[in-house]
Parts: sequence; structure tokens; C-alpha cells
Amino acid sequence: MTATPRSRRERPAKPALTREGIVAAAVAILRAEGLRKVTMRRLAQELDTGPASLYVYVRNTDELHAAVLDELLGTVGPAPEGGTWRERLEQVLTAYTRMLLEHPSLARSALTARPSGPHYLNLIETLLTLLDEGAVPRERAAWGVDLLLQHATATAAEHAGEESPDDWQAVQLALRDASEGTHPQIAASAGALLSGAPEARLSWAFQALVTGIERTAVPD
Repeated sequence: MTATPRSRRERPAKPALTREGIVAAAVAILRAEGLRKVTMRRLAQELDTGPASLYVYVRNTDELHAAVLDELLGTVGPAPEGGTWRERLEQVLTAYTRMLLEHPSLARSALTARPSGPHYLNLIETLLTLLDEGAVPRERAAWGVDLLLQHATATAAEHAGEESPDDWQAVQLALRDASEGTHPQIAASAGALLSGAPEARLSWAFQALVTGIERTAVPD
């Protein structure tokens, strides 16, 4: 028996499209399927509309991915209240890095994404405020924020790859087996090159960068 066609007027009305709703749907797809599936076509399917309708709110896939990144920056949170300004700065940067590590595909995209939404602005404001609390000159702080976020993003992207354990083991063996005759510095430093837990190395890197930002003048 053939089903009776249903009039469009009897169907529930679709929610009106909004940029906020589009970004929320994109974040849901990211969490469930990864960033590779966050496309205009997949998003249109999720929202029961045509891809052309989405371009009214988002210009292209790059802007969509940047908006998704900005949305997730909202989970980083404000600076904690306890501790020195350096400790709180490191905690914010670590929270940012961990957020990216939870979304490996987004971590790699974040190297080139250009978020410009409210959560990105809040993150920059938080970092600048902490550097100002440490009496870091304004010009150095402004340049330093970019450097700190670049390192955090690159670290997350590096560890978000699907590299084989065998690949990392090959690097370790190459460093450990380096000849003193041809690579004396590597041979003498092999232990140090491979030492330290990832958390400790990330913390050290942030500390080293902040110290450099404090002491390095911005060129005229």
C-alpha cells in the first residue's frame, strides 16, 4: 500500500538559520566525526537545508573552521585566581593546549585558522592582562602573545598526528646511536634530548618564552 503523501504545510517548521546555530551544529559534527567532516555540504545535511543557504552566514569552510575554533576557545576559561602571574599565565596556555589536544584535527587546522570572535578576544585579553600584571612592557606583551599561542598550537598539532610508535622509536634510536666522531654534540646530549615528560617540556617552554618576552626589546 502506497503511503499518502504528506503536505509540506503539515510538517514541523524548520528552525530559522542563525550563525550561532550553524556554528553549534558544526561543533557537534566535529565532536562526533572530526573536522574533516565539517564541510558546508555535511552541515547543510545536518541542518536540513541547502549549502547555498549557509553562505549567507559563513563565507567559506575556512571561516567556518575558524568559528568552530573560537567557539571551543570558550571552554578555556578565565585565568585562575591563585598563584603568581606567571603560574596563572602558564595555566591558561596549558588549558588552551589541552583543548586542542582533545580535537586532533582542529589542532592542525588551528595553525592557519584565524578566529576573530568573542572567545578569541577574551583569550587575548586574559593573556595581555597577566603580562601587564607582570610589568611586561606593552609592546613586548603584544608580540609575545602571538609567540606563546603559536608554540601552544604547534605543540598540540605535533602531538595530534597519527604517527606510528615505530616512527618515534626510529628517531630515538638515531639520536642514541649518533657517533661521537661525526655528531659529538648529539652524542653528548642524547639523554637530555630525549628526557622529560611532555607536560614538563611544555611548562619549561612556556617559562623560557615568557622570560625571553620580558627581556627582549621590540625593534623600532
